[in-house]
Amino acid sequence: MKALQRNQTEITEFILLGFGDLHHLQIFLFLIFLVIFISTMVANFLTLLVIVIDQCLHTPMYFFLGNLACLEMIYSSTILPRMIAALMTGDNTISIKGCITQFYFGSFLVCTECYLLSVMSYDRFLAVCKPLHYATVMNSKVCIQLATGSWLNSILAISLYLGLILQLQFCGQNEIDHFFCEALPLLKLSCSDTFLVKLVTFTVVFIITFPPFVSTLISYIYIIVAILKIPSITGRQKAFSTCSSHLIVVSTFYGAIVIVYLIPKTDEVRDFNKIFSLLYTVLPPLLNPLIYSLRNKDVKCALRKAAGKLLDGQYIN
Repeated sequence: MKALQRNQTEITEFILLGFGDLHHLQIFLFLIFLVIFISTMVANFLTLLVIVIDQCLHTPMYFFLGNLACLEMIYSSTILPRMIAALMTGDNTISIKGCITQFYFGSFLVCTECYLLSVMSYDRFLAVCKPLHYATVMNSKVCIQLATGSWLNSILAISLYLGLILQLQFCGQNEIDHFFCEALPLLKLSCSDTFLVKLVTFTVVFIITFPPFVSTLISYIYIIVAILKIPSITGRQKAFSTCSSHLIVVSTFYGAIVIVYLIPKTDEVRDFNKIFSLLYTVLPPLLNPLIYSLRNKDVKCALRKAAGKLLDGQYIN
């Protein structure tokens, strides 16, 4: 019996089933995700670059946007290259260490994004609703503390959770019905008792998503109330357009996480689980720089100015 148990635990790699039976769309999916990855990296890199080089953008809002852009580049590099390589070569295998590493960085970065989105909404609340106190409250020291806290809290939370994952044993079945290494598909393959890990998973996800989402929602409610007081109809429409786009992105991101991790899995929800996962893994890194940064007139102006200087040779030694 012990020998059988030892043999069952000798799994050295997992097989990511990806998008299952869509083999006839493999080339199409490869091209789509390749374009998404390149666009994501370019958009976030441009956002980060222009924030760094333009002194006019050295403000709290753009400091947090720079953090978000940096996070999105790392996050996309954690998920998409492995998926693209699998679609191109047909090799869906991933080592256990590689799978756990992908799970850790993916989880840690999602957690950090939740906190950063909440911090950014609080920053906008102060700027819109408390403009006279904004410079005092959101000083450089506070900005650094909020950003550092978002990263460090996420590292701590996921590192503690990782300790539980590393104690699991994986026996026999090694096929993960997903396109990346996520917590719940991993737990399904474990031959250990996963009750405690599932309970901790639910608790961690709830703590990570619910307070930041409520904080973000409350901030935007106050912002909307302030917008309604703007006398100019054009000003209200412009502000509502920006605010609504932010809320759509944030709601999609949080909603997808809640559906994947917190809502009981009916057959209908389970069938769309991968699509919901795309809504918080692949799309936000592409949409966030477009919604938060590249639509912003200050960022567009800074990009034009930087492009002009580059063409004039001022950035070339």
